[in-house]
Amino acid sequence: MAHDVHGEAGERLDHGHIEMPAPTYWPVVFAFGVMLGFSGLVTHWIVSLVGLAVALTGIIHWWHDVIPHEEHEPVPIDPAHRPAPIMVEQRSVMRLDVGEAHHRAHVPERVRPYSAGIWGGLVGGAVMAALACLYGLVIEHSLWYPINLLAGVVIPGIGRESVEQLRHFSAFAFLAALAGHVVISILVGILYAVTLPMFPKYAPLWAGIVMPIFWTGIIATVLNILNPALNARISWPWFIVSQLGFGLVGGYVIARSTQIDTMQSLDFARRAALHGGGLGQVTKDEDQ
Repeated sequence: MAHDVHGEAGERLDHGHIEMPAPTYWPVVFAFGVMLGFSGLVTHWIVSLVGLAVALTGIIHWWHDVIPHEEHEPVPIDPAHRPAPIMVEQRSVMRLDVGEAHHRAHVPERVRPYSAGIWGGLVGGAVMAALACLYGLVIEHSLWYPINLLAGVVIPGIGRESVEQLRHFSAFAFLAALAGHVVISILVGILYAVTLPMFPKYAPLWAGIVMPIFWTGIIATVLNILNPALNARISWPWFIVSQLGFGLVGGYVIARSTQIDTMQSLDFARRAALHGGGLGQVTKDEDQ
């Protein structure tokens, strides 16, 4: 049933009129006097004087219309425009649980475990190492040249060695390069596992192409400041190829891993394992 409703429901009174503030034109007179006052600044001081007089007259009469008692006038109420009665219906409202049908869900809703980042980092690191060794065999005719350069991350003095020294095997440099490469690969893999769910679209593109190019630029800039000698020995085009290999393979392994649901759909008691169900999902029947 449609109603022509005017006003608030609280205005349904039995009176035939309501009190409204009385209209007044003195604010317009005051504004006109102010306008004349400023106009006199560019015309003649007499105009400003007249404007001041008009403004004072307007503001004094405006003051008397409001203080000490505000002027009112009765306004008749048209019965046809009275607000329609509010019809109250007893209807129940279905409420969604947090996480149900994406209700108040935070993105990402599903994440990948840290183990996926570890394995992805190790596999990507292996591909990166293979590409680096291929560069050493093809360009420098030595398998140990890229390995010794990688050891420069742990041993800064290696960057000052001659090319012949870098082409020879060094057990200490090999162990240092292996340890540094494994640790960095795992850390980057875990970083991938954490950040990839934040990119719901084109995650392989971010992991395999954008991020490797981004951090290659950061490494080149920082290394040029901290160890310019080592920075001059690195073939950056081949370094980018190795980083792309890490990103594409490691990102693929992580992206193909099993995702796990976050605990945002559980209340605090279940997240804190205060209930017998622990951290497991609780069905609606169990919840009731």
